[in-house]
Amino acid sequence: MNVPEQFFDTNVLLYLLSGDDAKADKVEELISQGGHISVQVLNEFASIATRKLKMTHAETREVLVPIRAVCHIHPLTEAVHDLGMQLAERYQLSIYDAMIVAAALTAGCTSLFSEDMQDGFVIRQTLRIHNPFHHDLPSW
Repeated sequence: MNVPEQFFDTNVLLYLLSGDDAKADKVEELISQGGHISVQVLNEFASIATRKLKMTHAETREVLVPIRAVCHIHPLTEAVHDLGMQLAERYQLSIYDAMIVAAALTAGCTSLFSEDMQDGFVIRQTLRIHNPFHHDLPSW
């Protein structure tokens, strides 16, 4: 599988479950190209789906099946944690955002789709944050 060098933050993937058809369609379009996520993204998605959206565990697993099929999933490791801690301090990121960034960098991604982080911000001259709902994105 040829996976684009794009990483998805949890907040973007959650639009697949929203009533906002335009944003859900945009995320579906992006994710259909493939990409990367971390186990943290899976955990956060499942937590929000079951706790805030009141989905059953079975429903949550069902929604995650196609995401897991098209995205390469990266483990949480001690090295990712250590890098995340460094990034949180250096760039003043929340710990959870820094762990997402660390996983994206470790995966070799050049784009991170996130609605929570600053659109256009570049980390380590390698990884650019894109808010997929602000403007047209580069095509791969």
